[in-house]
Amino acid sequence: MPDTSRYLPVLTYLQRQLTGQLGAGEVTHMHYPTAISRLLGFRLVEIGEAMAVIELDADPAQHGNQQGTVHGGLLCELADAAIGTAHSTLMEAGETFTSIDLKATFLRPVWQTRLRAQARPTHRGRTISHYLCEITRDDGKVVASVASAVMTLRGEGAQGR
Repeated sequence: MPDTSRYLPVLTYLQRQLTGQLGAGEVTHMHYPTAISRLLGFRLVEIGEAMAVIELDADPAQHGNQQGTVHGGLLCELADAAIGTAHSTLMEAGETFTSIDLKATFLRPVWQTRLRAQARPTHRGRTISHYLCEITRDDGKVVASVASAVMTLRGEGAQGR
């Protein structure tokens, strides 16, 4: 059983990480940055209680689909990362969470641009919370709107996750 007394709250950890003030040996019970975020080049640029903003420099040469635009799956992953990061700020040691649904509405095509995914809750429940994430390109236009429900897991349900 890990020593949870030394864990920083997730929000504190992410705020310190973002500002470069994370001390040596300071940890939280979750993994940041996540492996998928590192692989895809996502950057956390803003964090608060139940909210997160993540950016990505999108390029169809790296992230493209058959039509030559940025793949919609990348937009879903970007939104899921922002929503998951936002929800993680509410987690205490011994708690974790899982997405239980995700619905994406694509509004505009994306080519080479900086994408900004901003996630916020629309309903915060004890077990089920709902989030909305809007993804904008660098001209400020919304390219996708993603809604997701997230379930908080506690006790036995959180073990090993």
